[in-house]
Amino acid sequence: MTTSTGAPTTVGAVDSEEPLSPGYDTATRDDAEFNEDFRHGFTTVDDVQMHYVVGGDGPQVMVLLHGWPHSWYVYRDVMASLLPGRTVIAIDLPGMGDSTGNPPSMARTVLATYVHRLLDRLGHRENVQVVAHDFGVGVAYALAAQYREQAAGLFLMDYGLPGKNLKFATLEPLSWHFTFNKQYPLAEELVTDRVETFLTRFLQSMKSGEAEPVSDNELAEYVRVFSRPQVLHAGFELYRVWPQDEADNTALQETPLTIPVRLLTQAGLAQFTLPSIQDAAPDATADDVPGAGHFLVHEAPDRVLAEINAFYPTS
Repeated sequence: MTTSTGAPTTVGAVDSEEPLSPGYDTATRDDAEFNEDFRHGFTTVDDVQMHYVVGGDGPQVMVLLHGWPHSWYVYRDVMASLLPGRTVIAIDLPGMGDSTGNPPSMARTVLATYVHRLLDRLGHRENVQVVAHDFGVGVAYALAAQYREQAAGLFLMDYGLPGKNLKFATLEPLSWHFTFNKQYPLAEELVTDRVETFLTRFLQSMKSGEAEPVSDNELAEYVRVFSRPQVLHAGFELYRVWPQDEADNTALQETPLTIPVRLLTQAGLAQFTLPSIQDAAPDATADDVPGAGHFLVHEAPDRVLAEINAFYPTS
């Protein structure tokens, strides 16, 4: 971790490094509640300096994985409520947020290996409670499928898992951004220097009912991190490697997960999405959140917290 002065301290089993992303604490340096409970940490795994936020010292370790167009900050408003009895670690996926460096691929199996090695470095090699949203779900599944002792369970939010039965070709027509984000280098060329406009329009297009998809603070933080060229590119690459995820997941699904798996979705999508999760974990269960859209942590935080605590009860 780093202190408010930037001096490195110790997180878990390793000394945190000097951050390569100088603006990493823009959203938190004046947040007294955050700084009382949580610290930033930086650890290099292979060629990527991984950024994560950690708080608590409870015996149950929980890791939070974000999707697109987010960072660890998507969990900011619920993290303190998760602390009793737990050590909570929110990770910026490789290439994204305030992690620095380019992984060889944004395929979820590759990203999961970085998360696995980071958790190993921090001393958390088994029985980790995994929570994930959006593309983080793909990383969470690949983590549990490849490193089976590390995950105690998977609590997943609003994501269909391409693989044996759910195909990328079925998903792509569902939203304009699935096709746009694939366009290389056009997407980067059009969005560079227009990140705020792009994210604002995208998030509004995902709006459900009267609820805003993000707060002003969240939007400002996502604009900051996606204004980093490596992050903008890495985020678009998540969509370009989706066919690889489909192939990887199809192979991984040959050995079903036996850990508990729970899926929470936006209104009306649970029954559409659950079969793809059951291809990976046959006993998985699902429910949706009436009135909520895709951004569940922001739109329905109380329901998300209740579901997480019911799925992962603290001892």
